[in-house]
Order: sequence, then C-alpha cells, then structure tokens
Amino acid sequence: MPLLQRLYLVRHGETAWSISGQHTGRTDIPMTEKGEQDVRRLADRLHGVSFNHVFTSPLQRARRSAELAALNRPAEIDPDLAEWDYGDYEGLQAGEIRERNPDWNIFQDGCPQGESPTQVSLRADRVIAGLRNLEGDIAIFSHGHFGRVLAARWIGLGIEQALHFLLGTASLSILGHNHKLVTEPAIILWNALPEEMSGP
Repeated sequence: MPLLQRLYLVRHGETAWSISGQHTGRTDIPMTEKGEQDVRRLADRLHGVSFNHVFTSPLQRARRSAELAALNRPAEIDPDLAEWDYGDYEGLQAGEIRERNPDWNIFQDGCPQGESPTQVSLRADRVIAGLRNLEGDIAIFSHGHFGRVLAARWIGLGIEQALHFLLGTASLSILGHNHKLVTEPAIILWNALPEEMSGP
C-alpha cells in the first residue's frame, strides 16, 4: 500500500460570516480582503513543499484559498471536502441555535434538514480512504467543522471527539504518521495561524 507522507490541511481564510460567527455551510460567500491576505501569508509556509496532489472543496472560499496559495500544481475539486451542511441552522450564530436547542452539539446532534454526524463522518472516511492510496505530500483546502472531523477520523477517533480540535481561518495543520507507519496515524501540526508562521 502506498504511504502518504504528509497531508497539509488548510482552512480557508476569513469571511464576513466567520467574523460574525454565523454558521457557513453551503452558502457560497467570498473571503474578506484580510482573509485573502492571510492566505497569502500562509502560502509562504507552503512554497517549499512539492505536492503530489492538491484538492479543494468546491466552495469559492476554499477554491480561492487554493488559488492564492499558488502551489506547484492546480487544485482538483473534491465535493466531499465541502463544509458540513447546516440545514436549518445555516447563517445562524451558536447562541441563536442554542435558543432553539439549549443542549445542541453539532458533533452529536447534527443539523435539522442538514447533515447528521454519521453522514459527515462517512464523508471524511471516504476522503481518507482515497488519500491512503496516494503517495507523497498532499494539500487539502477545506473548512472548519469538516477539517476538525477529518483530523479526528484520521487518528481513529469518533466524530464526537472533533469538538476538541479548534481550527482558525487561514490555518495550517499537518496530518501524517508516527515512524512513517500507516498503522500509526498522527497529528504533526495543528491550527498554525498566519501570524505564527514567520519562520520556514
């Protein structure tokens, strides 16, 4: 089986709704000017890496992030990398959702008329299964909640544990393997933000 060396997971840059705290699932809004600037700063950290594959969510905030990163190859669109479908909770802030459902936890409850935790977990598993058949370094441009689920599933945790993996905009995380063994998936770097990336 081919060994995936490293998976570079990038969350897209800031949007107006990430500033306001509104849940942005399938609403296809652009990044802010600051969001684009942050992705350009992040790109400096990635330019020394030669990627065998680059994948992006179909949503414009992720596609634009991949474009601004200007990696050594164009990004391929993977619909499975899209953000959680928030259904009735789309565009709402967490406080507004908890007014309706005080005990709501997306990783346990999902979203009415949107995706369930099982559906998102299976989507992440499908992404991981495809990646495990590829070699070399891979870049992925995706979203906050889906990225958290992907990391949890990468190391074999249940989706409910994604609650503990916070992920900022324009952040870089690296998933890989301990001792380069497929049987020992690991998180190498988590949630590195542009202002923390002054070094190589």
